[in-house]
Amino acid sequence: MLRLALALSGVLGLAACGGTPRYEYPRSAFNGRLQCAPYARSKTGVALSGSAYRWWSEAAGRYRRTRSPAAGEILVFRSTGRLPDGHVSIVRRVVASREILVEHANWEPGRIDRGVPVVDVSPENDWSLVRVYWTPIHTLGRRNYPTYGFIVPRGLDDVAALDMESANGESGESLQDARRRAM
Repeated sequence: MLRLALALSGVLGLAACGGTPRYEYPRSAFNGRLQCAPYARSKTGVALSGSAYRWWSEAAGRYRRTRSPAAGEILVFRSTGRLPDGHVSIVRRVVASREILVEHANWEPGRIDRGVPVVDVSPENDWSLVRVYWTPIHTLGRRNYPTYGFIVPRGLDDVAALDMESANGESGESLQDARRRAM
């Protein structure tokens, strides 16, 4: 009986070592030096500050706001329990009426990701609810995230700069391409 217990504990111990990959991060992991709002500000030149979700109200009267994505615009995520400060992403390309590719910082702690698929899952097709590609699982994440919409930076130079980066090999892939690559 003692041998069986020891053998079983050894097998269970080995199974724990090779356990499933970790896809959740503690909230503190997102409090590092790299943050989405300063990153988006540096890439787009918008004069907005503070928590990402506050950008929407701060942009009122200063920048055009829209519900339709275009390259160079900033997608603003609402504050939620999982995103207490909200989130901002820069649209790099419109793939289809309900799919865009974005560039953003700190969606995964400490990382800058480019060419990330984001899909509109809102019932009204108005980009008020989205799902974001999650690199660790090579597909869209399970959660829906509410958004306000898109802030349009003042100058077209911002869009041109993003287009130049895309031409230099930093362009992303569609969700379909990302899924094919992951297989």
